[in-house]
This record gives sequence, C-alpha cells and structure tokens, in this order.
Amino acid sequence: MNAIPTASRYSGVAIALHWLLALLIVGTFCVGLYMHELPLSPTRLKLYNWHKWAGATILALSAVRLLWRLTHRPPVDPPLPAWQRWAAHGAHGALYGLFFLVPLAGWAYSSAAGFPIVVFGVLPLPDFVAPDRALAEVLKQRHATLAFGLAAVVALHIAAALKHHFIDRDGLLDRMRPARR
Repeated sequence: MNAIPTASRYSGVAIALHWLLALLIVGTFCVGLYMHELPLSPTRLKLYNWHKWAGATILALSAVRLLWRLTHRPPVDPPLPAWQRWAAHGAHGALYGLFFLVPLAGWAYSSAAGFPIVVFGVLPLPDFVAPDRALAEVLKQRHATLAFGLAAVVALHIAAALKHHFIDRDGLLDRMRPARR
C-alpha cells in the first residue's frame, strides 16, 4: 500500500504536484490581488473567471496531492531540532488545510453572490450555498483572509527552504527539486 521512494527524495509525482500547485497558488493569488482593484470591465470579468477556474483546479489537484501523500511515504525527516520538526509539520498541515479552505471559501462566496462557476467555460459547478448577499460579504472577507493566511504560510515555507539551502546547507531543498538529467 505505501510505496517507499528513495530515502532522500520525494517521488517524481509528489515533486510535480508540489511545483504545479506552487505555481497555480502564487499565480492565482497575484491575479486575485490585481483583479480586485480593477473597475468593472471585460478584463475584470475575464480575470474573475480565470481566478475561479484556477481555484477549482487547485482544489482538485490538492485532493490528488493529499491522496498521493496519504498513500506514499515521504522521505525520512533529516536530523532537525525538535522545534524545527514541529514547525515544519505544523506549516505543512496548515498548507494542506488552506489548499482546501481557500478555494472552498471562494466557491461559497461566488455561490452566495449569485455568480456561478463554470470551469473552463464548459463544466458548471453546483452552487455551494444559496444566494445571499449578506452571506456573500462575510464569505468574501473569509476568502481574502484565508488567501492572505495561505500567502503568509507559503512565504514562511519558502523562507525556511532557503534558510536550509543557503545557511544550513543541509540538502533539505534537494528533496523537492526536480531531478537533473
């Protein structure tokens, strides 16, 4: 049941899912910041649709990533002080939780606001909640708060990886880097 990758690296699938989700999450966050400030226009509507499609894709890929992680052991943790191991596991738990909470809050907000999500213009998603303007305002704020929380944990994750690579020089980052040919 549990496939065991090499002792020092994540599997190719885990690495691919990590970097694909990383690019989607950073890109979707940046688009969300940009589109929020635009006046009502065709560009804003197009970006909102793209943002929703990306969120649905992030949600689906997060489910795939979680299933992969639950059925495939990661490499053994390197020797770390207990507080760093605790912080790393806590940050990873927060990341996984936010991978689901941010898009689900966005989906709920879009539903409450009365704006359906039609992924790639062809796959309509069911409404997550009934239309309700007051609820939409609450969910809009929750989605933003969760997104900024995700951005903060991602920034912390990146900072820790760079610290291990450039200061500690312990090879930790190499576990998730794509293989060189």
